[in-house]
Amino acid sequence: MSEKSSNSSGSDEDVDPESGQPVELGGVLSKWTNYIHGWQDRWVVLKNNTLSYYKSEDEREYGCRGSLCLSKAIITPHEFDECRFDISVNDSVWYLRAEDPEHRHQWIDSIELHKAESGYGSESSLRRHGSMLSLTSAASGFSATSTSSFKGHSLPEKLAEMETFRDILCRQVDTLQKYFDGCADGVSKDEFQRDRVVEEDEDDFPTSTRPDGDCLYNNNGSKEKLFPPANPKGMNGIDFKGEAITFKATTAGILSTLSHCIELMVKREDSWQKRLEKELEKRRRVEDAYKSALSELKKKSHYGGPDYEEGPNSLINEDEFFDAVEAALDRQDKIEEQCQSDKVRIPRLTPVPPGDTYSTIGTHRFAEQPHSYSSLSSVALVSASDVHRFSVQVEEMVQNHMTYSLQDMGGDANWQLVVEEGEMKVYRREVEENGIVLDPLKATHAVKGVTGHELCHYFWDTDVRNDWETTIENFHVVETLSDNAVIVYQTHKRVWPASQRDVLYLSAIRKILATNESDPDTWLVCNFSVDHDNAQPTNRCVRAKINVAMICQTLVSPPEGNKEISRDNILCKITYVANVNPGGWAPASVLRAVAKREYPKFLKRFTGYVQEKTSRKPILF
Repeated sequence: MSEKSSNSSGSDEDVDPESGQPVELGGVLSKWTNYIHGWQDRWVVLKNNTLSYYKSEDEREYGCRGSLCLSKAIITPHEFDECRFDISVNDSVWYLRAEDPEHRHQWIDSIELHKAESGYGSESSLRRHGSMLSLTSAASGFSATSTSSFKGHSLPEKLAEMETFRDILCRQVDTLQKYFDGCADGVSKDEFQRDRVVEEDEDDFPTSTRPDGDCLYNNNGSKEKLFPPANPKGMNGIDFKGEAITFKATTAGILSTLSHCIELMVKREDSWQKRLEKELEKRRRVEDAYKSALSELKKKSHYGGPDYEEGPNSLINEDEFFDAVEAALDRQDKIEEQCQSDKVRIPRLTPVPPGDTYSTIGTHRFAEQPHSYSSLSSVALVSASDVHRFSVQVEEMVQNHMTYSLQDMGGDANWQLVVEEGEMKVYRREVEENGIVLDPLKATHAVKGVTGHELCHYFWDTDVRNDWETTIENFHVVETLSDNAVIVYQTHKRVWPASQRDVLYLSAIRKILATNESDPDTWLVCNFSVDHDNAQPTNRCVRAKINVAMICQTLVSPPEGNKEISRDNILCKITYVANVNPGGWAPASVLRAVAKREYPKFLKRFTGYVQEKTSRKPILF
């Protein structure tokens, strides 16, 4: 982010010397829009005590999208986020984030400067209006405010008298000061001359009388020059006795007036005290009502702001977080159901036209004869063209999944059966690391009428991803490594108050070669997180880490007699494993509840989609 202004230090240089106004400040800040879109970059302009924002700098000519007058604005730096600050005016709140703490400090200083320079009471305002308060105007203003409280009394008149006495005393002090300064100058000059005489040789002084002084002998026989008394300039024109009498009379008048004022104020002290107590009580009640109203307003008006989203300092508790996520998922389910009801489903035709050919790479335990290939697949088997810079890592992932993912969980007490719906079973093993839920999940399922190749193909193919995946907001292929491996970046739909997640992963599809004739035909798709220069993490999303695999085994039972194999003779066993590190600060109970709810729905939605897409197509082995 960047800021552009004439100056941005928040000092006196931020004020235009000609107009006396703070200079304009403009730059890019992240503004919280809503819980769906989160933080968005906006062009923000600070000018003439007004903060405005535009969608971008290029769109300033089309007008601002919102503005705040800063006269009564409250600027609150965030307690934990060093880049964030909030600006509130009545019930309107802007949540803003700068690029770094230094830019946040710069913006806050500039906003405070504009706010301080607004209104009539500021120094620049007084300069603009050409009036400065004086002691006289302040005293007269005080007198005016006191008049209503002392009707019928002489307090205003007494205050006016004290103002006159003050002027007289000031003049008298000036006169006496001049006199004392003159006396001090004369004494200093006399002492200087006496010092010079003492240092001179005794023979240099004649014994006769001189016009400018006398030379006399002291008792010890030494000669001493006598000087006339000092006569400072201006001292002879001062009537010191008269000034002293006037000074005494003036101070006596002040003391008398003060005594009278004190008597008047003492008489009103009781009524003032009672009035003060009443005002304090009113103020306490108003403050309590204001705090209560402000608390309710924050709960109602700003519920959904950044302070309530997922984070270490979220204002929402775990129960409220859980309820909010459940409500958001329910809304998404209703939208999905409505979309599904609007679609016209194509009726499934189980028989395949007799002119088509069928194939089975694997065999069921009851199968007795092999079948030929269908030419529908664009996915090649492992070949030299499938070699890329991640090939070694892909092979390691494939071997690990084939070794551990297909193991039976019946004898492992760590796996818990959390969902069982017909042929589908979902297991979970609870694992936490540094407070983050890392529960491995494993699901098994059996689907009739589709092959493992078909299921893996539709699961891997990005061209049909949006047809069955409803949790993705957008995605794109970052890099195509080979015909069977791509790197994909995708962002998932925001489920408030949880933060939005994004994932960057390598997706590879692989045909697993059989080691003996009795092994079923097996296909595998593995998705695991990688890093890429073209998809760096951003502050808008929490980057999740995944290691997911779908292993599909095709079982074919031979048809009766000499009939051709149809989809009724095909059964696909699915093993789906997922190790996900969601990152962020979502509560463990929420993550486990969402996983338990969403994984079965995902499997049913995906397998149903594949059954529908393949029902009228030739079998793809």
